[in-house]
Amino acid sequence: FPPPSSWDAAYERELQTFEDIGDAGEIWFGEESMVRIIRWLEKQKVPLDSSVLDIGTGNGVLLIELAKTGYVNLTGIDYSPSAIQLSEKVREKQGMSNIKLKVEDFLAPSAELSGFEICIDKGTFDAISLNPDNAVGKRKQYVRSLCSVLKPEGFFLITSCNWTKEELLNEFREGFEILEELPTPKFCFGGRIGNSVTALVFQRK
Repeated sequence: FPPPSSWDAAYERELQTFEDIGDAGEIWFGEESMVRIIRWLEKQKVPLDSSVLDIGTGNGVLLIELAKTGYVNLTGIDYSPSAIQLSEKVREKQGMSNIKLKVEDFLAPSAELSGFEICIDKGTFDAISLNPDNAVGKRKQYVRSLCSVLKPEGFFLITSCNWTKEELLNEFREGFEILEELPTPKFCFGGRIGNSVTALVFQRK
């Protein structure tokens, strides 16, 4: 992952590209991670009016896909104003006016960010973990923030390419229990099978 300082620049570029050619830019985890999340929500028969928070929404493409699936109570946050500008443009182009977008730092969430039934993270926890400045403290703060925005019994779906299942279970052991691991593509290195992406569903206790 690029360092956070370069993300604004990356989103600035994507914003420019979107304005030029109407392309929403990169989907960091590829299509299959979005399909995996939506399939799980459908399999669980999660009601379409459930409140969903996309943590680190980036270009907002996951929210667009959720809206197309029929979800109506969608919020995306990102601490990069350029990312939110980009996702607003993508939202307008798709005519998805029911998606709420806000510039928010998840490590210091505003008071109105609460009561969500589902929180989704694709790579934001990874990025916070890579922050050279007090990564351990920031990870702990992330878990505290998650506890404050997600309702008890609420679901947390995380997709990570930095952490193994065991490591994530350890990171989220306070306040969360694992419901299931979602299947992700397996990659083979020198005869050993490794998982480069981990996708887990937790439930808040």
